[in-house]
Amino acid sequence: MMNINQQKEQFSRAYVRAVATVAGFSLFEPSVDDDSIDLSIAERGGRGSIRSPRIDLQLKCTSQNLISGDGIRFSLPIKNYNDLRPENVQVPRILLVLVVPDEIERWIDQTEEKLSMYHCGYWESLRGLPDTSNEKNVTVNIPKSQQFTVEELSKIMERVGYGDLP
Repeated sequence: MMNINQQKEQFSRAYVRAVATVAGFSLFEPSVDDDSIDLSIAERGGRGSIRSPRIDLQLKCTSQNLISGDGIRFSLPIKNYNDLRPENVQVPRILLVLVVPDEIERWIDQTEEKLSMYHCGYWESLRGLPDTSNEKNVTVNIPKSQQFTVEELSKIMERVGYGDLP
């Protein structure tokens, strides 16, 4: 049986797969996660000047109450922070934090009519953020308005397809 951290990892992957699939995008999984990239999302063709735009994602999942005012405050390991900050990467990178209920039994609600996943994913680009003297973790603030939804993912991919940042 998986431990809770493995379950959180798999649930976050399922969440991203569900959103990306409904949005019509392909997913790729690196065979080794040595650059803080868990999944990549790509669009076939594309709508802008960049053919087949793509983004890379670092996934985190937590049951902690991270909501503070109009944002999410997440403590990110320094390695992930440093891997997501570079500006000289070809493929834009984002952090996605999925917030789930404390009790695993409440992560999904399933009936014949629906399958609901609880609660919500939030995303942020750390590109260009400053270096830090922290040795273990950095607190990242993610606006609550940056929910990782089908509509938001489509907007991100469109911006990237035109050569802009997420």
